Amino acid sequence: MFNYTAPEQLLKNKTILVTGAGDGIGRTAALTYAKYGATVILLGRTATKLDAVYDEIEALGAPKAATLPFDLLSSGEAHYTDLTNIIDSEFGQLDGLLHNASILGMRTSLENYDPVTWESVMKVNVTASFQLTQALLPLLHRSPSASIIFTSSSVGKKGHAYWGAYSISKFATEGMMEILADELENTSNIRSNAINPGATRTAMRAAAYPGERPEKNPLPLDIMPLYLYLMGKDSLEVNGQSLNAQQ
Repeated sequence: MFNYTAPEQLLKNKTILVTGAGDGIGRTAALTYAKYGATVILLGRTATKLDAVYDEIEALGAPKAATLPFDLLSSGEAHYTDLTNIIDSEFGQLDGLLHNASILGMRTSLENYDPVTWESVMKVNVTASFQLTQALLPLLHRSPSASIIFTSSSVGKKGHAYWGAYSISKFATEGMMEILADELENTSNIRSNAINPGATRTAMRAAAYPGERPEKNPLPLDIMPLYLYLMGKDSLEVNGQSLNAQQ
């Protein structure tokens, strides 16, 4: 695991948006950010899941969270404009953005890959990240030090057979992060990096590896040190990096 001990209240007075916040790594990241002082905006497709995370944050005695049900698959430009206006009205600026939401798609050859599934994976994993980032950049520019974290994968660094659109979407994610980091370097208060969570005990991992014993993988909580590091003040000079949450 990445060895980092975050100071208490590392994220005090910061507002952070987490996509896919209803379960898995997104839920754990949202809870962790709240525990360290952040006001967390929970974005996800299923309102009941977001409400449950909201209640967990409230039980921590952390800053009050906000829930924003939002379907990345069906969203268009107007939806992102409305989303930005809501966040602007309620919070005025944004200090962090964690792109966690992804879908797996099919585990099959490119020769047999369903084009409709392909489009869905690329929409959620790539296009939505671009549109959300572009829409929220004006709010991120208002922060004294903002952090954007993309979610990568080992199959986004080296292609492997039968990983199809998911793998290709993660190659695209790596490229988007690097381009954004290069464009903002020396001209902005915003840094852009990516995290490869590695094998983690989540529903997506179980779907990708149905024959695997889930208990052999770490829990999402175990990989949170890197998520805290890249969102906090100790990573102010880190930009354009793709880091592994597990070593």
